[in-house]
Amino acid sequence: MVEKVITLENVPLAEFLGEANENIRQIAAAFPQSKIISRGNEIRIKGGAPEILRINDVLNLLLEHIDRFGHLTPENVKDYLEVEGEPFEEQTRDQVIVFGNKGLVIKPKSSNQRKLVESALSNDLVFALGPAGTGKTYIAVALAVRALKNREVKRIIITRPAVEAGENLGFLPGDLQEKLDPYLRPIYDALQDMVPAEKLKYYQETRVIEIAPLAYMRGRTLHDAFVLLDEAQNTTSEQIKMFLTRMGPNSKVIITGDQTQVDLPVRQKSGLSEALKILKNVKGIGIVNLSGKDVIRHKLVKSIIEAYEKDQYQKEQIKNESSSRKNNS
Repeated sequence: MVEKVITLENVPLAEFLGEANENIRQIAAAFPQSKIISRGNEIRIKGGAPEILRINDVLNLLLEHIDRFGHLTPENVKDYLEVEGEPFEEQTRDQVIVFGNKGLVIKPKSSNQRKLVESALSNDLVFALGPAGTGKTYIAVALAVRALKNREVKRIIITRPAVEAGENLGFLPGDLQEKLDPYLRPIYDALQDMVPAEKLKYYQETRVIEIAPLAYMRGRTLHDAFVLLDEAQNTTSEQIKMFLTRMGPNSKVIITGDQTQVDLPVRQKSGLSEALKILKNVKGIGIVNLSGKDVIRHKLVKSIIEAYEKDQYQKEQIKNESSSRKNNS
């Protein structure tokens, strides 16, 4: 048994420890083999040497966090503790994409989300494919914000096709931008998590961050930019080809899509599916497939996706069996 005492100096104790010591209790629950006691401005840890080192690393990261952001929530603590498999400090430092507003830690939360981050680092064009709730758009926006903060690019351009999902744009009130805003809401929500409100407003006014429908990309060369095409399953063949040929020098592009939720007219082929077939063997292009296992929304979303996947599989089996019987007859 080893004992270590950490003295908290110049730290807002109530904020750091949490209400009713909630933050410290979370850490204690994550390391059940050790004993963690908080008294005054001291934290006393008893346990095995390897685990005490890990707890010390966690506490140091939390101290860095509160020094940087001025507050610490139980959700923040949970983010730092959510590590799968590898040693805490190394894994956490590698995972964090960007620190968002109010100390929000934005990082991949599944193996396929990590693959998306890795693919974006090694390729200039990445396709991120998967059902709703897998975080593909959120991670892509976070990567774009990080690139802008690190001055790797001069601007962020986010676009998506203006295709109605069972609704009609013409019935919505307002001008074109106001009609399109609801379709772009998920992107605004992600940006508002990552960029302070005043800075986001400034970036949009100066077009450092531009959010626009896909039609506005025609004729442009997108250079020194991190470009995200969202909902790409709703592009036509002509649209996605137009978009892909907009890439300019020092551009990074992520294309996200869910091939199970195509809102195009019945006889209209998805440009995303065609592009994937044509480009699958082109070097420098990454393709990352996310699945129901990567869903980070309500637990029911994962069950819903699995049920639909099962239904689709059964329909394909019946179709194949019917086709086989016709061929045999």
